Amino acid sequence: MASPITGGEREKLVSKLPASLRQALKIRAAQLQTDVQDAVAAGIEAWRAGTDSLDVIDTAGAESFGTYLPEGLYDEFKQDCQARGVSYIQGLAQAVALWLHQNPADGEQTVRRLIVCNQKGGVGKTAVSAGLAQALAEAGDRVLLIDYDPQGHLSHQLGLKAIPAGEESLITHMLHREQVKESLLSLTVGIEGERFGGRLRILPAAFDAFLLDSGLTVFRGPRHAALERALASVESDFDVIVIDSPPSLGLAMDAGLHYARRRDGERPGASGLVIPVEAEDTSAQAYGMLIQQIDSLSGDFDIEIEQLGLVINKFDSRRGYIATSSRDKWIALGKPPVLTVVPDLKEQREAVRVQRPLLDYAPDCEQSLRLRELARELKKS
Repeated sequence: MASPITGGEREKLVSKLPASLRQALKIRAAQLQTDVQDAVAAGIEAWRAGTDSLDVIDTAGAESFGTYLPEGLYDEFKQDCQARGVSYIQGLAQAVALWLHQNPADGEQTVRRLIVCNQKGGVGKTAVSAGLAQALAEAGDRVLLIDYDPQGHLSHQLGLKAIPAGEESLITHMLHREQVKESLLSLTVGIEGERFGGRLRILPAAFDAFLLDSGLTVFRGPRHAALERALASVESDFDVIVIDSPPSLGLAMDAGLHYARRRDGERPGASGLVIPVEAEDTSAQAYGMLIQQIDSLSGDFDIEIEQLGLVINKFDSRRGYIATSSRDKWIALGKPPVLTVVPDLKEQREAVRVQRPLLDYAPDCEQSLRLRELARELKKS
């Protein structure tokens, strides 16, 4: 419905908008020093003027949203939605996503860096990394997903092969920058799926990534900054970089943790660590070792590395007291908070078998819903 405000110059738009888009709109408008109502109006005008087919945006769970539009624009927008066969909610979501895409933050805005890490193998870092990146892209962010694990499980699960030894990769850009001829962006691969709207890309694993720790040992330069220097060239092309880390406490992980540090002028909670754990005792022991590495690196370089939260992964209450009591202990920590609990269900394994993104293969399964919850929680911070 539309209701004129005083003076008749603007009308109130009342609709619904996914929380992730609403938050992104608020942040981007503040960054660009633009009123939210002007941003929405510009997005609707661009949506109406466009002729290209736009991707369908997941509006499940959309919440009430209101703003003001120039007089007459809302009625014209409703007519266009009807002509295009989309709901007002879907049309508004597409218009806001289009404005976000056409109005990136200025060059001083820091890309968000989310490092998914735990030195314990088998906790589901790869599944959490992939699902988080997919959920963020689905919500409108331009996302780069990086397979930083020498085992290359992430690349394989999405149907990609590791970059052969001797060819340019993230590793060569970290250790041998003077020899590279290709841009790092050119090494990334787009992840197909209508839900992602061309906003999700992956930098595959490198076959010789097993040599990264030894290479960093003799690296002529600041070893802890090698990853940051390599990724600097692509940061302006993305809103978020999600890194699937190796199950290691070595020099490569030092570089990953340093990359996650809070930069000068960066808001709290924007970048940091997402830590998958399981509801069992060995995860707690591994988490303690990770904390020691974080504390050591933070003290050595006088930096702040934020633990954004925990993800209790592969949870199954049927495993009894060990699982439920361990889950409750993780939640009782309070800081870092538990961001979501992802159940152990068949859809994730099936998606891996057919080498498809989970949110594309089974968008409505409980695991997909929980990974969207994770993305929303991180956007709130």
